[in-house]
Amino acid sequence: MDSEKFLLAGELTENGHKLVQRVYYEDTDFSGLIYHARYLHFLERGRSDYLRCLGCEQSALIEADEEGLVFVVHRMEIDFKQPARMDDVITITTSTEKAGGAKMVLNQQIRRGETLLIAAKVVIAVINKHGRPRRLPETIAEKFLGHPV
Repeated sequence: MDSEKFLLAGELTENGHKLVQRVYYEDTDFSGLIYHARYLHFLERGRSDYLRCLGCEQSALIEADEEGLVFVVHRMEIDFKQPARMDDVITITTSTEKAGGAKMVLNQQIRRGETLLIAAKVVIAVINKHGRPRRLPETIAEKFLGHPV
């Protein structure tokens, strides 16, 4: 069963994480292109599955100790380069630029084959389950830094 979980969650690479997805009708607007806000969904899946493959399931982190550990998006910069269309197969890659203190910086890309569609930089705030800043534990930071940019 665990192998199925990871199969669905993409795979770790030497640079971070890779997730392959198909663009469905529900992802598009009237033109047949991905609606711009749907790219956020694909990026979130990439980040969530990166965590999962590193052994950092968010549902377990919030209950890991009395403080709890939560990741929230603090800032996101997105460059829209090319559109994707219905039925395209896209690859979402996620890599770690920084992990330490009370934040992480992740770089993400969405590609169709070799064509870059989206480039994003995501700043993640690390907070406790009460919404206050919390330092990222060294053991978790090391997992992210084991897959640098």
